[in-house]
Amino acid sequence: MRRLLRMFLLLGALTWGAAIPGIFLGWNSAASALKGLGAEVIEYDKMLDYWLRMASAGFGGIGVMYLLPVLQLDRYREFVPWLGGLALVQGLVLFFHGMRLELDPWPFVGDVSACLLTGAGILLCWWRIRGLGLAPKDSQ
Repeated sequence: MRRLLRMFLLLGALTWGAAIPGIFLGWNSAASALKGLGAEVIEYDKMLDYWLRMASAGFGGIGVMYLLPVLQLDRYREFVPWLGGLALVQGLVLFFHGMRLELDPWPFVGDVSACLLTGAGILLCWWRIRGLGLAPKDSQ
């Protein structure tokens, strides 16, 4: 069960961490990538350039937070349910606003699915581990 929990945490790390290249991409490359994800053509604006880097770094940082318990589950065990909850809340926010904005399915459905799957998987594995007495070694 701990292995499955780590897999869901790794999914969270990869999906949030996918934003990291946005920190380093040139504007034209970043705008092309966003267009490939469903955005309209985005003309250069220095404030949008700044926000792209800010959002990419923030999302990447969240990805690192998901990676920490993958690497050291026992050390970060009390943080795990928060990560599951964060993913569920993010999935619900994306679902609500995607429906409100009548977005096309790509990438809306993938984003929502990844968040809800990650969050539910983390929490279900965590609750099962706690309920079976399979809690991390130093708490047994």
